[in-house]
Parts: sequence; C-alpha cells; structure tokens
Amino acid sequence: MSNEPWTLTGLHAAVNFTVEADCSAGLLSRLIEPFAKRDLTPDTLNAHRSGDVMRVEIAMRSMPAEAVHVVEGNLRQVVGVRVVTLKQEITGCVQRRAA
Repeated sequence: MSNEPWTLTGLHAAVNFTVEADCSAGLLSRLIEPFAKRDLTPDTLNAHRSGDVMRVEIAMRSMPAEAVHVVEGNLRQVVGVRVVTLKQEITGCVQRRAA
C-alpha cells in the first residue's frame, strides 16, 4: 500500500507503453500476458524489428489507472526487456484518502 494521501482507484488512463527488447520467438506473447491476466485488451500493438532489437508499442485508450504501474512493472520483468517507456493521461479527478 502506498503512503501517498491520494488514490487512483476508479479512474482510467489513456496509456502508451513503448518496449525495447532483445528479439526472441516468445517475446510478443510474454509482453501481452500482463494485459491478458487482468482481462485487458490493448487497442493497438505495433512491433518493429531492427537487427536483434525489437521495439513494441502497446496502447490503450482507457485502462484502469490502478493497473498502469502494475502492468509497467510486469513489462520491465520480461526476460530480454531493455527499456520500458510509459506515456499516460489520467482522466477524471484524483481523490484524497481519509487520514
């Protein structure tokens, strides 16, 4: 549990994950798994190979805000991942928790 005095529960975010990773046969299925485990379906998934590096962009127009950083952490743990970049825009308002 976070010590922050705010919560993102119930809000949604437009997100775009960009992943750079070593090319491997199972990379794309391993990258989609964190979404599938949470019953989330990305709106777009684009993959480009350049030599032995794969660049994958995964985007969702409306993702539960509380899942964004969990999925980001899962993507960083995938074998062969070098870099994960996240762009997000929270929709709605952030609410303070009771002290």
